[in-house]
Amino acid sequence: MAVLSISNAHLAYGHVPLLDGADFALETGERVGLIGRNGTGKSSLLKILAGIDKLDDGLLQLQQGLTSVYVPQEPELRAEATIFDVVSEGVAEARSLREIYERHDPADDLDAVLERIEHIGAWTWEQRVDETLHRLDLDGSRTIGHLSGGLKKRVALARALVAQPDVLLLDEPTNHLDLDAIAWLEGLLKDFKGSLLLITHDRAFLDNVANRIVELDRGQLRGYPGNFAAFQAAKQYELENEALANARFDKLLAQEEVWIRKGVEARRTRSVARVQRLQAMRAEHASRRDVQGKVKLDIDTGGASGKIVAELEDVSKAYGGRTIVGKFSGTILRGDKVGLVGANGAGKTTLLKMILGELPPDSGSVRLGSKMTVAYFDQMRDALNLDATLADTISPGSEWIEIGTQKKHVKSYLGDFLFSPARADSPVRTLSGGERNRLLLARLFARPANVLVLDEPTNDLDIETLELLEELLADYDGTVFLVSHDRRFLDNVVTSTIVSEGEGRWREYEGGIEDWLTQSRRAASIAAKQAPAPAPVAAPAPAPVVATRKKLSYKEQRELDEIPAKIAALEAEQTQLNALLNGSELYSQGAGRIAEVTARAGAIDEELLALMERWETLEAR
Repeated sequence: MAVLSISNAHLAYGHVPLLDGADFALETGERVGLIGRNGTGKSSLLKILAGIDKLDDGLLQLQQGLTSVYVPQEPELRAEATIFDVVSEGVAEARSLREIYERHDPADDLDAVLERIEHIGAWTWEQRVDETLHRLDLDGSRTIGHLSGGLKKRVALARALVAQPDVLLLDEPTNHLDLDAIAWLEGLLKDFKGSLLLITHDRAFLDNVANRIVELDRGQLRGYPGNFAAFQAAKQYELENEALANARFDKLLAQEEVWIRKGVEARRTRSVARVQRLQAMRAEHASRRDVQGKVKLDIDTGGASGKIVAELEDVSKAYGGRTIVGKFSGTILRGDKVGLVGANGAGKTTLLKMILGELPPDSGSVRLGSKMTVAYFDQMRDALNLDATLADTISPGSEWIEIGTQKKHVKSYLGDFLFSPARADSPVRTLSGGERNRLLLARLFARPANVLVLDEPTNDLDIETLELLEELLADYDGTVFLVSHDRRFLDNVVTSTIVSEGEGRWREYEGGIEDWLTQSRRAASIAAKQAPAPAPVAAPAPAPVVATRKKLSYKEQRELDEIPAKIAALEAEQTQLNALLNGSELYSQGAGRIAEVTARAGAIDEELLALMERWETLEAR
């Protein structure tokens, strides 16, 4: 049953319709991920469903008595208030009813007040707030003005959850959250009993939380069952079919245009119906909104840096008696793509500044490479002048820009980043958050650099641009330092990960997030197995565990080495089959094909389990 819906919805800013006769319904208990390109109107739609903005035309319907809470990208919280006071705003009605009942004013309808108190559980609102604060690990006595961005987002979520709404509307909830907080939020939203509609570009988050994906594309809302992986498979099939249909239509239109322009004899024998059909086809072609082009990304690396970018030996840094970095050693070579991972406040920026020679260590040594040209991407976007035009931001005082040996007009270059020529003279302040990030990327890539420092570049970027940025960085010849909490993005870009392990300890792992988690779990498992069991006092000391380990045979060692690749192949096949099962294409291929895919999906689960058990057995030996 739908808890809210829009029908034949229209909304426009300027000449481009954001919603063009769109329909959408949110069902009870659904967890829907809303995706689409930057500037297509996702946040506007969320505000309409929250009752903050209104449609130009169309119908918004809400279930009677429905309660919904909207959490924006940048929540507005009273800086002077405590966390307890702000979270208590979520139970404002309960507080008000309790106050009315307790003052015993004869003018109040106390029977109605009492009935409402019982209905919403207003007697225990303080307990609800305390339980929510405890669940979200928040100290209710702290002042909002002293909190980090991640903690402020957590407070806003607590204020929303304590209200126990029927519908939760979240706009980019993972922005400013570290990896632990994102994992915590995933669990929280999976346990949420109401309906959920969220905007996010974190693909791993969508895979773990959403059970339906809705895409806002060219003014229309299209739903796809399943998570983001299932959406990708279905969308690719849909776009291929759309391209074929458009090509057939354009070919027929071209043939009809040739016919209408034939000589006098043909015109005398024209079919009136055929002329009318041609006029209808012309109108349909004129009104068609084709798929918007992709961002074109390219980086001018300039001259190559030296082979060694930075060499650190036992570097340490402390502030106020707290160790931020303790005795870290590492070598960064030209072409390395390094991810820095840690909780907010762990010291990622401090370590990065020491690697780049911008901050001297308290102890230890840092040796920097030669010929380094560094370009920065600032997550807070402070580097943008909001009153400057887009063109001046890219190329101040000139209409042309040089990228390597190529010279481009600034409007053409902005067009590569999906900014129309008409917007080149618009001020930066008119851009959305995602568009500002795209403009920062345009400016960053316009300057020669052989070292890129990207601090949360994925915030607010749409998924297509993220995927193109991944491809660009993978092919980039220079060195990349990437600070991000987007797990999928890190996994697809970095060659190594420097991870905060608490109390100033930092360690470098080969690969991305999944590789780090696998290696750390394996190391912990081996350490636990090798730890000697406590022996009775009178008994002789146990022999070291290593001495009792039986060496693997050549065949067994080879089998162990091949298991990770086999697991990866099975998981990739499993993803494809799940996408088929969650899509619509499979069910048009007959019962035999459906049974085949279903059986194979079940068999993969068993094969994966057997491989995992075999891996554990061989590792233990």
